Amino acid sequence: MTESSLLQSIGQIHISVTDIDRAVRFYRDTLGMQLLFQVPSQPMAFFQCGEVRLYMGVPESEEFRSKSVHYYRVNSVDDAFAELQGRGVEFREKPHMVHDDGTNQLWLAFFNDPDGNHLALMEERAVQG
Repeated sequence: MTESSLLQSIGQIHISVTDIDRAVRFYRDTLGMQLLFQVPSQPMAFFQCGEVRLYMGVPESEEFRSKSVHYYRVNSVDDAFAELQGRGVEFREKPHMVHDDGTNQLWLAFFNDPDGNHLALMEERAVQG
């Protein structure tokens, strides 16, 4: 077995939240993600984002609190930025290029969810030449 065949893909990522209903409204209504289901009587909700499932939940203890940055691919960072700003998302900065290797450019725009989790829009642009 080769090293890469052991871990095939990411199946689910946990995002810690403090208020599950507020998180559902933000990720479903503001970001437009597909809500798969909420767990009745438990602070848990599941969303589909491409091939990855996102699990929003109130952690049972501090040791399970997630602290990651999520980068969401978009076709146009400028268009997604404008659309989400119109929906009330406050960005920390305008879209900007962070890397250019002469063939491709990486553009990012960072923002936070209501719990302060770090999120970013991400676009990889082919260099026009």
